[in-house]
Amino acid sequence: MNYSIEEVLKYIEEEDVKFIRLAFRDAYGIQKNISIMSGEVKKAFDEGAPINAKEIAGFMDCPYAALYLKPDPATMAILPWRPDTGKVLRMFCNVYTPDGDEYGLDTRNMLKAAIAKAREAGISFKFGSESEFYLFAKDENGNPTKNPYDTAGYMDIAPADRCENVRREICLTIEKMGLVPERSHHESGPGQNEVDFHYGKPLAAADHMTTFKMVVDTVADRYGLTADFSPMPLPDKPGNGHHINIYAVDKVGNDVVNYAAAGILDKIRDITLFLNPTEASYARLGNNSAPDRVNWSSAGKSELMYIESYHGRTRVELRSPDASGNPYLVYTLLIYAGLYGIENKLSLPEEMNEQDLLLPSSKKEAAKLAMNSEFVRNIIPEGIILEYTKN
Repeated sequence: MNYSIEEVLKYIEEEDVKFIRLAFRDAYGIQKNISIMSGEVKKAFDEGAPINAKEIAGFMDCPYAALYLKPDPATMAILPWRPDTGKVLRMFCNVYTPDGDEYGLDTRNMLKAAIAKAREAGISFKFGSESEFYLFAKDENGNPTKNPYDTAGYMDIAPADRCENVRREICLTIEKMGLVPERSHHESGPGQNEVDFHYGKPLAAADHMTTFKMVVDTVADRYGLTADFSPMPLPDKPGNGHHINIYAVDKVGNDVVNYAAAGILDKIRDITLFLNPTEASYARLGNNSAPDRVNWSSAGKSELMYIESYHGRTRVELRSPDASGNPYLVYTLLIYAGLYGIENKLSLPEEMNEQDLLLPSSKKEAAKLAMNSEFVRNIIPEGIILEYTKN
């Protein structure tokens, strides 16, 4: 839904909403929030709600003591697991300076700028997510363990698949919050699952990925489990990927995603640090079916980029990212790399060439490539680059 401020205020009044969570994200895409009472929401729309900038990863060097959260009314959603009386509503926010300007190191603002750049070029992007996660048991004290909830394998069914009911509740919950789950199934690892949802416009897609991770964590906890999206939860088992489906059309509806795909392949080594920001990310790449080369294929095996044409449309699936990446930052970079390919009418390289370049094999290598990339430095503010490369 695309709610207006007036519709949000009316909903709060008529539906007994008592608390509003103002959600934002740090440089790594980790969701943060503050809660305000319903009587404060109009002030938040008009003036913003203050936060201590110095305590947020990526904002520590901010020249302001406080930044301000202004909620995006289009993102209103009720938290379905909260009480029906005294409801809790959540909205994603953009971050502003005390002067009323959008804060440049807020990655949601960065994505909005990338979307505007694509719009100027007459290009529309959409992204869809296929995200994997493990479900682990907790010990008698409620602490997470590394004991998988089941021992099932790829697309197994109950009773071997004990995660079925958890996935069902995840899908029903995200549907109540405005997402459109497409399919779900047990993945290859023990206790490993995948839920896919339909593609959407970039800002909504990033908001949806953030919502999805929150819902998975919440539902898992209600089942006495812990969810793990990290790239390699178990060293000898399949890792967790966040496969991203990419669509792109020009202003008259022509499919230009092959040009975009060529641009992403051209820039992928430069941007890998932000798609795979943890040390564990590089343990996943090259293992099982996770890619480690800059290549593409229509075979659907271990390629970096899977490209298929179906019913007159082309879908590009980028298979290297994992869910430790910040979706707002990831989609920002994919838009700019895609635009580079479209504007220069780049052609895809030969399919699955044995001479293909390797993806970075460590965070250190990926950081060096990012720091030396003119492409990255023209897009990502210095403060974000320093945050990702500081260690």
